Amino acid sequence: MNLRNPTTIVDPDKCTGCGICLGVCPSDTLSLINGVAVVTGENSLSCGHCMAVCPTDAIEVKALDSEMTSFETFSLEKKWMKFGDFPTKDLARLIMSRRSCRNFKNNSVEPEILRDLIKLAVFAPSGTNSQGWTFTCLSSRQAVLNFGVTIKQFFQNLNKKAENLFLRNGLKLVGIKALDAYYKEYYASVKTAMDEMENKGLDRLFHGATACILIGSDKKASCPKEDAMLATGNILLAAHTMGLGSCLIGFAVEAMKADKTIQGKIDIPNGENIYAVIALGYPDETYKSITGRKKPIIRFK
Repeated sequence: MNLRNPTTIVDPDKCTGCGICLGVCPSDTLSLINGVAVVTGENSLSCGHCMAVCPTDAIEVKALDSEMTSFETFSLEKKWMKFGDFPTKDLARLIMSRRSCRNFKNNSVEPEILRDLIKLAVFAPSGTNSQGWTFTCLSSRQAVLNFGVTIKQFFQNLNKKAENLFLRNGLKLVGIKALDAYYKEYYASVKTAMDEMENKGLDRLFHGATACILIGSDKKASCPKEDAMLATGNILLAAHTMGLGSCLIGFAVEAMKADKTIQGKIDIPNGENIYAVIALGYPDETYKSITGRKKPIIRFK
């Protein structure tokens, strides 16, 4: 079945023929015939614009699951928020208050919170509205630790290779400079971290987090990496509002990119790529104020 086939249904008894739906449809799925909106196009993004804009609730998009707007940990006001209807200063404070957390309490993260975070994640934009995300939840501290063991083993093996001067130089001679770059940039700090994990019992990878969400995407998605990172941003902000700390674990992403067998160990199919790993838990740290950022390069043309 073509995933772009329209699943839009118009109730002709409710439709007033106002035509508003036609103006917001990005795929020309609808037309007005005899004063009623009718599905005439062969493709649909299933974005729900037509459904959301209809003043008489005459349109339904079957591909959209209404359960995705029902949450377990809070009640949602389902009326659309108008442009400019949310205080920018409140959004700015939320964005600037979110910080990477590296100190977590032992409390487990409730499964319903993880499910609600994922529901909020999928309302991020995605390329051609592919919505090809995948989410894998490690919902216990033990599951996080087990995952950490596989990541640690990867970097132990990588460090052994990086210690080999002849191997590094040989790869450089044939134009492969990644191992030498890793040795110069990360080898020492990774070795120290692994030593502390091995000998002191410190969690230098997930910082004591009691849950993780791994965000991937189907390879058929238009912009899989970008989609995953946009969904990740939603989770990071939402987690803060729910009282959770979060931290992106880039080392885990890089390990899974280099060694596809790692994701098989947590039952993630080979057809998926993981683009973000978010450590989550109840934070054991408190801040008093927001801070600045490095000044970016900004251009106006």
